[in-house]
Amino acid sequence: MVNLEFVRYKYDQIDWNLRIVGLIGPRGVGKSTLVLQHILKRKDTQNVLYISADSSYFAQHTLVEVASDFVKEGGTHLYIDEVHKYPSWSTELKEIYDGHPALHVFFYRFFGA
Repeated sequence: MVNLEFVRYKYDQIDWNLRIVGLIGPRGVGKSTLVLQHILKRKDTQNVLYISADSSYFAQHTLVEVASDFVKEGGTHLYIDEVHKYPSWSTELKEIYDGHPALHVFFYRFFGA
């Protein structure tokens, strides 16, 4: 369960209206919590998809496929956790961005040792 009483301090510094937003930071700083709080605070969650790129689903499917199918179903906001675990994440994010101009994409990834 994600707590909405305490919102991460960076929350208000992010322009959530941008077409693409990337959060990068070390493990455990609250990237996933911050994004989940944003999703829960949205008034319309019907057109939102939250996925984890480290899922075994992506052994057989691509991020581009998921985004394309999601947009066809009326999706508007795609949130991708653990994107650094997906081998061609940066190339596919660019393809998603270029191919789906109405889709908002939020991704977050780990960096560090």
